[in-house]
Amino acid sequence: MSTTAIPTKPWAKSPRDRIIGFSFFFAAIAFSYFFVAATEMKGKLAYAFIFFLAYALISSTFSFINRGRQAAKDAFVSALVALGAVVTVAPIVSILATVLQKGIPGLHFGILSNDMSMATPTDPIPTGGLLHAITGTLTLVTLSLILSVPIGILTALYLTEIKGKFVGPIRFLVQAMSGVPSIVAGLFILSAVLYPITKNYSALMGALALTILMIPTIARTSEEVLLLIPNELREAGTALGGTQWRTVAMIVVPAARSGLMTAIILGIARIAGETAPLLLLTGGGDKVNSNPFSGSVGSLPYYIWKSFLAGSPESITRAWTGLLVLMIVVLILFISARALSNRKISK
Repeated sequence: MSTTAIPTKPWAKSPRDRIIGFSFFFAAIAFSYFFVAATEMKGKLAYAFIFFLAYALISSTFSFINRGRQAAKDAFVSALVALGAVVTVAPIVSILATVLQKGIPGLHFGILSNDMSMATPTDPIPTGGLLHAITGTLTLVTLSLILSVPIGILTALYLTEIKGKFVGPIRFLVQAMSGVPSIVAGLFILSAVLYPITKNYSALMGALALTILMIPTIARTSEEVLLLIPNELREAGTALGGTQWRTVAMIVVPAARSGLMTAIILGIARIAGETAPLLLLTGGGDKVNSNPFSGSVGSLPYYIWKSFLAGSPESITRAWTGLLVLMIVVLILFISARALSNRKISK
């Protein structure tokens, strides 16, 4: 009885190659340590630079001696690719580690159940909490989603499905709006709505400014997603007797649901940490405000800015804790949106 050999990937590394790779890795670490110790180059960046340079030279030289010039080029480029990946990931890891290190000391049992109505940023850490800031941020994000998601997706549908005579100007305006600074959006709502009409701080005013920032992100991303839907699906819907709006609503949009949820996630990421419009429009209240249409409302970005501005050790710790909580809130929103986009539609 003959057995068929299982083909292996020609680029897969053998155990011997892995051992050699680890030896090169440790040799580069040792070389970078002694080189930095013997020269004027100091610091983590010097260690990292010398390590990658040494690893690339050692691996490419070994490959050139054993396998030729092409293998040496491959080893050198592989080292550069690894360097690019590390350079990309290192700042993210550094930011997360810093926020965790400086934010965890500010956590306490009442942080999610108390607000700052009876405390100040310079008070001891166990007093006060983030309830007003968390509820305010969720209110602002929810109102912004309610206002921007329909407008952004409908704009994308007009650009990809209707294709009317205003496609050019609308696409130009959407692209121009994507570069609008957040302070400009805040000043526009302040001068056009708050001063002449409402004359009152509220979560709605902040949400209007955030909506201006959110619509271009959702519209542009949704447009790119809808363009990826095959035209055969549209033609099949039309062939079955469906009108254009029924084809779009029942075939195109469900097919692009995952991508549209990604557009919403990117929109949330665009506005979650915005501070400038909120400084102008929300008033930054220190207690929970259940009315989004009237009265000052707090938010995590405003709380962070206010705490850093106070300057005391307690207030700075509160600011880092606010950053940590903001990251957790945004992560929860991302996971929730992704879960909704991956949920199967029941028949």
